[in-house]
Amino acid sequence: MAEAGTGFLEQLKSCIVWSWTYLWTVWFFIVLFLVYILRVPLKINDNLSTVSMFLNTLTPKFYVALTGTSSLISGLILIFEWWYFRKYGTSFIEQVSVSHLRPLLGGVDNNSSNNSNSSNGDSDSNRQSVSECKVWRNPLNLFRGAEYNRYTWVTGREPLTYYDMNLSAQDHQTFFTCDSDHLRPADAIMQKAWRERNPQARISAAHEALEINEIRSRVEVPLIASSTIWEIKLLPKCATAYILLAEEEATTIAEAEKLFKQALKAGDGCYRRSQQLQHHGSQYEAQHRRDTNVLVYIKRRLAMCARRLGRTREAVKMMRDLMKEFPLLSMFNIHENLLEALLELQAYADVQAVLAKYDDISLPKSATICYTAALLKARAVSDKFSPEAASRRGLSTAEMNAVEAIHRAVEFNPHVPKYLLEMKSLILPPEHILKRGDSEAIAYAFFHLAHWKRVEGALNLLHCTWEGTFRMIPYPLEKGHLFYPYPICTETADRELLPSFHEVSVYPKKELPFFILFTAGLCSFTAMLALLTHQFPELMGVFAKANPESVPTSVKIGSVRG
Repeated sequence: MAEAGTGFLEQLKSCIVWSWTYLWTVWFFIVLFLVYILRVPLKINDNLSTVSMFLNTLTPKFYVALTGTSSLISGLILIFEWWYFRKYGTSFIEQVSVSHLRPLLGGVDNNSSNNSNSSNGDSDSNRQSVSECKVWRNPLNLFRGAEYNRYTWVTGREPLTYYDMNLSAQDHQTFFTCDSDHLRPADAIMQKAWRERNPQARISAAHEALEINEIRSRVEVPLIASSTIWEIKLLPKCATAYILLAEEEATTIAEAEKLFKQALKAGDGCYRRSQQLQHHGSQYEAQHRRDTNVLVYIKRRLAMCARRLGRTREAVKMMRDLMKEFPLLSMFNIHENLLEALLELQAYADVQAVLAKYDDISLPKSATICYTAALLKARAVSDKFSPEAASRRGLSTAEMNAVEAIHRAVEFNPHVPKYLLEMKSLILPPEHILKRGDSEAIAYAFFHLAHWKRVEGALNLLHCTWEGTFRMIPYPLEKGHLFYPYPICTETADRELLPSFHEVSVYPKKELPFFILFTAGLCSFTAMLALLTHQFPELMGVFAKANPESVPTSVKIGSVRG
């Protein structure tokens, strides 16, 4: 019975939906029928005669005013559309029609009909868009004291925004603190230090945490049972205090490396102790997780210090060892640091091996992955590539693969080519990036521009092919080709991540939609045609009085009859 009732309700619902689909035609015929029935009481014929008489009595001045008004309105609409398109990269009329009018009229996207499970597809695409608008930690972020502060000393401008630094403070509290920090005085101080906004207050707190560790203390456990001899030893060093000083107080990379080496000694000892106790309770598991994050962070920054100081092979070894020791910590994206170091060594075979592992369909993409793959494909053909020769004979298989790889990379992040081709100036990369956004493009180009320049002809190939991507991607931007649609939230987030003196790059703007220009021109043309049509007899009459011989006979006859 329940199934029968459910089936009846479904049929009734489908009938109602079907009736509403065609209800507008019924209303149309009803209105026509009512107009026909009420034509005598409403005096429709008399009203039409009045309207036609009114139109016949209009003077040319009215049409001049009508022409000027319509041309003015068309011009204002065109100017507004041009301004809106320059600012937001899309047409206001088209956006309103797609976003608001089409749902009201029952419009459905063509792509949705191709999916068998439309509801699942929509939810997955929405989930992907939200995840791509997530802000990520920059794998190649610089050192605040040794690099960001140096920029401030030279230029007087702050390279990091408050929003970016606030995200870093949240990351530090997540990775470097746990609930048991109150049991150790130094960790309790550092827990407060990561929340400080003032850099000097954070540095002072780190020094205070290290000073506490210099005090000897008694351990509350005797060396031998029933003994009065107590073990005397130093408290373990505070690794996170050394991290903060290396990041913010050290003015050179060499100083930062020394502090990170001290942090490594302290962090490795804490990690080994917590590893032995990790299965004794949730509190110990949280502490072990925190100590693991601290150790991985220290080793990674040491590898980055070695890379900055020119010891690239040593940095590569440290990164490989770190990835083998902690293979599950993919949130740090250490493979992107490894790719950059291997490109510096020109070890392209090793780069390809890393890409084969991480450029997988199930893993999240990044500009480093996509553009490094494009660079390797371009390297095989760029030294002999010529656009003139390619246009004559066509693209070879290798050239086609390189072009497709460039199109794939550009569709993922369309802002990178302007920086690689030096069409737009670079700034220091932020500490956080938005994938597919301008912030990620800056972070990638800042470190990889030299690698593209090193490959002969690679930038030339990129210059000749990258703009062709946007002719392949469907319009509007809600659609995509190789990737899911480009997120519309990137511009807003990039404006928060990047400093105010930088002009944020937006999605490459297509040409102003043709129908807008056509509509504006058609309005102006129609108005001018109406003006000439109604003014032509009067103008010819005035001209005939001035020069009767120059007016055609047909026009003279028409003027006399008029």
